[in-house]
Amino acid sequence: MTPDRSRPNHSVTTPSKPVEPKTGVRHAKAGPRETGQRIDNYLLRELPGVPKSHVYRLLRSGQVRVNGGRVKPERKLAEGDEVRIPPVRMAEKGETVRPPDEVLNRLRAAVIHEDEHYLALDKPAGYASHGGSGLAYGVIEAIRAWEKYEFVELCHRLDRDTSGVLLLAKSRAALLRAQKAFKEGTTEKRYFALVVGRWKGEDRDVDAALVKAQLDNGERYTEVDDEDGKPSHSRFSPQARYRDATLCEVQIFSGRTHQIRVHALALGHPVAGDRKYGDRGFDKAIRDKGLKRMFLHSHFLKLAADGAFSKLLLSAAMPDELRDVLARLPGVR
Repeated sequence: MTPDRSRPNHSVTTPSKPVEPKTGVRHAKAGPRETGQRIDNYLLRELPGVPKSHVYRLLRSGQVRVNGGRVKPERKLAEGDEVRIPPVRMAEKGETVRPPDEVLNRLRAAVIHEDEHYLALDKPAGYASHGGSGLAYGVIEAIRAWEKYEFVELCHRLDRDTSGVLLLAKSRAALLRAQKAFKEGTTEKRYFALVVGRWKGEDRDVDAALVKAQLDNGERYTEVDDEDGKPSHSRFSPQARYRDATLCEVQIFSGRTHQIRVHALALGHPVAGDRKYGDRGFDKAIRDKGLKRMFLHSHFLKLAADGAFSKLLLSAAMPDELRDVLARLPGVR
């Protein structure tokens, strides 16, 4: 949950966090000294002070290129290789970072509900819920930059590559009401997920405890751990079946990090386009069908009535970019 703040915060400060300006791409050539050096280690040297997690994110997202092509962290350089290094700098301590107007306006257009207590967006894919871990800003920082609200906080989070309903509170009382509902599991949260492979049967529940872990390179992930993990429950309901994939509606009864993605993997049906837990072979093939992101969309959120707060129902239609992918998938023979 988002920690409470003692007072509203309209500015965004990012001590020692990378900020990506619009210009400044560098192209460097590997020399004799770099021959045999891994690209991740090369970048850590070339980008001093940038967190390892951000360096690996740059590699995963394809922003770093060698001789024009995407590379994995373990790729070793050869003399003469041309390395594209994206623009990354370190913000000075206390420096205010204002998201670009394009971002502010796009999020304004994404508002699907607003009342005296809450603001809800149909969050576009590609926008993190909040800044940090190498990101100068996220949705919450952008909304604060509107300078419209005395108080605004995230009630929950969506992964950066997940689109759909994202709820924010406009008062501390509204925030506490939402946090209580999420904690006690009295909310109803439903997603659409395209998963890899043909689904057998109908609804399937996953009760698999989840725990956060971290690789040696600093990359964080979530895994099933029945001994040390936190209880986690998801229900997958097939909606449409294709030759090599299945569209499911997923209801989650808990809100763990990467819950749907890890539970889908545990079922043997990873989410399409998931770069962390997915099937690389399938994802490479489905890119030809137009899938450029993870196929996960939060389409419905319900908060039950609680005291002075009335019932809240929010929905966001599946975006056209995902519908177009479904239209191109071959059906079951």
